Order: sequence, then structure tokens, then C-alpha cells
Amino acid sequence: MALSAVVLPADVEEDYEVYINGVLHEADVDFEVDDRVLLFDRVLRRDRISGWRWFLGAWGVGTYRQDDTVDIRYEVDGQPRVAHNVPVKSTD
Repeated sequence: MALSAVVLPADVEEDYEVYINGVLHEADVDFEVDDRVLLFDRVLRRDRISGWRWFLGAWGVGTYRQDDTVDIRYEVDGQPRVAHNVPVKSTD
């Protein structure tokens, strides 16, 4: 059962690499591919920093939560491209 989904950008073709937090992940090992959607069996989260947490951080007080970044590396006409911080959707 997939818990998180990532839709591939429109210009991504067959050959691409998926990185989560800078770590390479492999299709059919770390995620499933359903048409143009990558399905992960774990929850990927983006952290939103509220004004209060920003204020605390400005004073050197750290507040840390899960903050996953999904990047897709691919090529268009032989030129390398990276889709950085692709949106993640929950499938719950």
C-alpha cells in the first residue's frame, strides 16, 4: 500500500534518477512506478516553518522535524536537468 506519491514533471522521459534527501533510490526496489506516478511505501513529509519556529531559529533555538526533499534527475535533448523539491502527495 503506497503512502506517498510523486508525479513526474511533464518533460521527464524514460531514463531518470530519483533522489530522496540526496540518496539515490531505485524503481521496483524503493518505489513502484504507475504510469507517471512514483509510489512510495513510506510517508514522505515536507516541513512548514511557522512564524514562531522561524523566530526561535533566529535566536539559535533549533526545532527539527521530518523534511523530505524529492529530486528527479533526467535529460532533455542530451542536456542534464534536475527537478528539485518535487511536490509529494499523501495517498491516505
